[in-house]
Amino acid sequence: MSPATASLSLDRLRHDGQTFMEEMSREYYLAMGGLKPSAELQPIYEKHGAIMTPDTLAMTLEAFRGSGPQTEEHVRTRMLLEWLAGLLSGRELAPSDEREMAWEASAMVTLSDGSKVQYERAPIEMANAGDRARRLAVYSARNTLVEAELAPLRRERFERERDVIERLDLADGYNATWELLSGVSLTDLRAQCEQFLKDTQAAWDETAPEFIKRVLDIEPRHATRADALALFRAHAFDSYFPAREMESRVQEQVSAMGVDPLAGGRIRLDTGEREGKRSRAFCAPVRVPDEVYLVLRPHGGQTDWSTFLHELGHALHFAYVRPDYPFEYRWLGDNSVTESYAMLFDGLMQDSGWLKRYTDLGESRVPTFTRSGGFEELHLMRRYCAKFIYETHLYGGDVRWESLPDLYVDLLTRATTFQYSRSEAFVDVDPGYYSARYLRAWQLQSLLNETLTERYDADWWRNPRAGPWVVESLLAEGQRELAHELAKRVSGRDLSFAPLVREIERLLS
Repeated sequence: MSPATASLSLDRLRHDGQTFMEEMSREYYLAMGGLKPSAELQPIYEKHGAIMTPDTLAMTLEAFRGSGPQTEEHVRTRMLLEWLAGLLSGRELAPSDEREMAWEASAMVTLSDGSKVQYERAPIEMANAGDRARRLAVYSARNTLVEAELAPLRRERFERERDVIERLDLADGYNATWELLSGVSLTDLRAQCEQFLKDTQAAWDETAPEFIKRVLDIEPRHATRADALALFRAHAFDSYFPAREMESRVQEQVSAMGVDPLAGGRIRLDTGEREGKRSRAFCAPVRVPDEVYLVLRPHGGQTDWSTFLHELGHALHFAYVRPDYPFEYRWLGDNSVTESYAMLFDGLMQDSGWLKRYTDLGESRVPTFTRSGGFEELHLMRRYCAKFIYETHLYGGDVRWESLPDLYVDLLTRATTFQYSRSEAFVDVDPGYYSARYLRAWQLQSLLNETLTERYDADWWRNPRAGPWVVESLLAEGQRELAHELAKRVSGRDLSFAPLVREIERLLS
């Protein structure tokens, strides 16, 4: 063991690890928020190099294997082990990630007529384009650019990530290593996804053609992923979700359930238009629980309301974590938990009572809107199930890299009807199986919603007794538990897609 590592105890690792995470989170916020041209990750990795060495990993692995199953030390060292494996991978991949972020911030999509669109604005342009020819022109030009420049960077990144994790030799291959470190079975989740796709196929076959023809006025077999962006943008409802009222009305609702929506100033809202800001909203917990940023680049209409609610769920989680909890419970753990809280809040956009009270839809339009929301939810879940199945091949190594784009197009197109492009096969992937976190979050969110309804009635979202329970029993616990453990504690039930299938069928009926 090297002299620098010999004196590094687990307690010192936790202390220095928190400092590293705070600096990285701030850097990501500044770069992805458009407040600086690019992220400078490598200097931060170099500064904290002592915490991400093979010796540090070996020390943590020894502590993990030496602790008793189900003990707090076992839980905490597993979290540290998962985090360290990610750090070792992240440090090696930092140059690639910097190049990718710089490219995304500066790239321009050039259309056939010579006009240009900033790469990060392309999804917004496609979603908002009323003219389908314009939408497809942006989509085609974007795909050409991505295939030539971004896709090779992303493929190289995933090849290296898989190689780095497998070289740690913690288990037999990337997938087995992920299961060991996360405490989650990929095999079981994949089987659940395959069953979900089967169970919802009839509902999809019945509703997808209807929505595509009625809203977009095109034949389903001609629909592309660009058309999906326009479909789910739901322009027809824009006037009922005024941008100027979004933040005040959502904050009013959160206050009604007995929670300070800005957590005493710990949550800072960054929701304005800014060149260079990523089109995909995010929450940046810079200092947990004291400094949390909610970042959104406006798209317009109900899309922004849903996104704001989602990111507010994250922000509330990080801002209400118990400050006396150890590093692992505040910063690490199963991100299915924080994603479930985000979904719990964005799920309010499918609640008839909430929509009538806080939006301008009016009672007569709510059924049409919630049915549209049920269709969007079904699409999103089918898309993520297919995406996750695809990623098990990407990380599993059973399909050649050259063949993955064809597999991606086949799986995603069959699941969603919308025609996907080969250019996105390495771009439409959230690293480290984050798709699995989303899928388990959907399962957990459905149980949390049922539990809140049982405890505080259907309008729990405005019950002043519900908020304190949400804070004390859920948010304050950080990510101390795995998603299935939290589900058992608060509902007594196991995670599954069954409640989601029932809810989607109700919304579509």
